Amino acid sequence: MNEDCRMDDVIVRLKKVNGQVQALMRMIEGGEECDKVLTQFLAAKAALDNTYSLVLNRNLQNCLNRQDAPSVEKIIKLISKQ
Repeated sequence: MNEDCRMDDVIVRLKKVNGQVQALMRMIEGGEECDKVLTQFLAAKAALDNTYSLVLNRNLQNCLNRQDAPSVEKIIKLISKQ
């Protein structure tokens, strides 16, 4: 499968996160209630975390399938810094 095709759903997810962040900014600018703002923050964070996990999983799977140990090590170092 073409790598570009495999990322179409990631782009869709990121556009949704972008929409959530834009809504969050409007809420803050409009003085929305704190609990609603926090709920929107949590929703945007969860969506971004899920997208991150999806991309991480795909990249690791791809590296493992190619038996690309150096790339796997790079990914592990990146996620270990968190």
